[in-house]
Amino acid sequence: MHEHSETVDVEFIAPRHLAGGGDPAWVTVPLHRACGWSHGHDPLMPRVILSSPDQKALLRLEPDPDGQWWTLQHALTEDRPAWYASFGARTPVEIIAGFTDALTDPTTDRDKPHDPLAPLMSAGWSPSYNLHRFVSPDGTVRVDVHETTGTWWIGAVLDEARPPVWQARFGGHTPKHLIAAFTTALTDPHPVARTGTVLGLPTRDPDLVSHTRQKVPARQVASALEDRVRQLAARQAAPAAPTVIPRRPSAGPGRTR
Repeated sequence: MHEHSETVDVEFIAPRHLAGGGDPAWVTVPLHRACGWSHGHDPLMPRVILSSPDQKALLRLEPDPDGQWWTLQHALTEDRPAWYASFGARTPVEIIAGFTDALTDPTTDRDKPHDPLAPLMSAGWSPSYNLHRFVSPDGTVRVDVHETTGTWWIGAVLDEARPPVWQARFGGHTPKHLIAAFTTALTDPHPVARTGTVLGLPTRDPDLVSHTRQKVPARQVASALEDRVRQLAARQAAPAAPTVIPRRPSAGPGRTR
């Protein structure tokens, strides 16, 4: 039996923060299908609105190339005031997914202390000007933490005279483990895959970006998102740790009730 072996040209781009936005479905489809987020039906508007099962979080995706395409707002809870996170259009979806995957992970230990700067320091980022500003080794990403308000600004900048390629903003009450998940994904050294042309890259400067073209089976490209949905769905369905019921001690000699 002849097997169809169609291939697709895929560009593998590093560093990931300069790979362009990618396909928003990498974030939205798993949220809906694996994590139970519901979406509205507004076919006349070029936007996506997803809400979490508990109705506490709302993710808006609105096509504004010069603004923050992605905005996530979370209502106040018993232990935390309301908070927000937003991401520009050209923020790579793989990095945004680090944040949303952590948000929807039922196994996360939220009480464990998380330092969002630790992944940066581990990846060789260095403080610039002061301890609240960090810069990537290639000089193209900056992280600013506002000392007073606790808000975060992270942006990819190629030229001081032009707006940032993308920027991410986190409100002062954004859970630290979510920002840490974002900085972990941001510093991941693995290249990301993009189909289509490299003409859409923010820069093709070989000193800043490397891209390798490979022919990949079309089936493999098509299954990547399905594999991701399955993995996240399995995480949601993972059984909780069994509750250990202590055995009733036998009433031995001398035991009183």
